[in-house]
Amino acid sequence: MKKHFITGLVFLLPLVVTIAVIIFLVNFLTQPFIGIVSAVLTKFNIINKGFLFLTPDQVLLYSSKLIILILLFLFTVGLGIITRLFFIHYLFRFGDRVLNRIPIVNTVYKTTQDIIKTLFVSDKNTFKQVVMVPFPREDIFVLGLISRESPETCSNAVNDELISVLVPTTPNPTTGFLLMIKKSELIHIDMKPEEAIKYIVSCGVIIPTSSPLPTSIP
Repeated sequence: MKKHFITGLVFLLPLVVTIAVIIFLVNFLTQPFIGIVSAVLTKFNIINKGFLFLTPDQVLLYSSKLIILILLFLFTVGLGIITRLFFIHYLFRFGDRVLNRIPIVNTVYKTTQDIIKTLFVSDKNTFKQVVMVPFPREDIFVLGLISRESPETCSNAVNDELISVLVPTTPNPTTGFLLMIKKSELIHIDMKPEEAIKYIVSCGVIIPTSSPLPTSIP
């Protein structure tokens, strides 16, 4: 009998303490507002009936507490979102000002920032088109991602239109070669950039199955 009693106590006591703490917190949070919410509900005659074994006054009390808890939750979430947005915005602006004032670092930071804006903010189709280019010699081809047109001075130097193409290395595609290829030498293929990256990272093991044979665009 003693063992059963202790087992029941071990199960019941934490539950009772948890319920007691929850009730205390609910009363603590709702007590300052209970009068206002109850008065509003009574004035508009929203709750005026009992429910099951609860009297109308008890239903009004519990409903008021529930409404207060919901409003407090929404207010807290809204306050957290506003505070977070303002804090993050201020933090980014502060960090941006600091980095732009440090010699050498500001050059690297500004260049990286421009690249990120070009890739993710700009509407241009940067790195959106996959091509095959002859590299390192004419009879060998590699996959590349078109960046954009090469600088005009480079195109004028060879008297032909050049296109800047990024050729990622394998298995680490974060490094690669920036090639300026004649537009007429580019072989456009129907392959998504993510499929090309998978093919490069896997060292040719993962082969895109949906891509047709490449065709040369003059």
